[in-house]
Amino acid sequence: MIEYRIERRSGVSTYMQIVQQTKQALRLGILTPGDKLPTAKEVVEATAINPNTVLKAYRELEREGLVEPRPGRGTFVRRSLARPQSAADSPLRAALADWMDQARTAGLGREDIAALLEAVTEEKFGHSAAAADAKSGRSAATAEADREKERP
Repeated sequence: MIEYRIERRSGVSTYMQIVQQTKQALRLGILTPGDKLPTAKEVVEATAINPNTVLKAYRELEREGLVEPRPGRGTFVRRSLARPQSAADSPLRAALADWMDQARTAGLGREDIAALLEAVTEEKFGHSAAAADAKSGRSAATAEADREKERP
């Protein structure tokens, strides 16, 4: 079962952190169709957030077709975002992990590595998706949903 980690100083809304962490678990194959998400009560007990925040995140995931509520039973994963070869087992993931070890050995911290990854991503894919979304006035949730639909 997924355990949510809420970063209060991240600048990302709490409900969106739950949405993003759930999607990441779906991409990595940690959550698969049929899996039950933690109840709002369980998330509240583990993270000390408002239950309405959890419900808002679950409604967003439902709107995107990723989960489905089953009255009296809970919220269940409806579909996966995992690629045919799970990213958790990918040779690219292993290479990235090796690269991160080298970066840490070279003295880079978490924020330095994140900034470097963002810079290279912008080089390879153009301006950042977040910046483009902000300029267009789209919310992060809407933009992410649109990007999910475009993925094969």
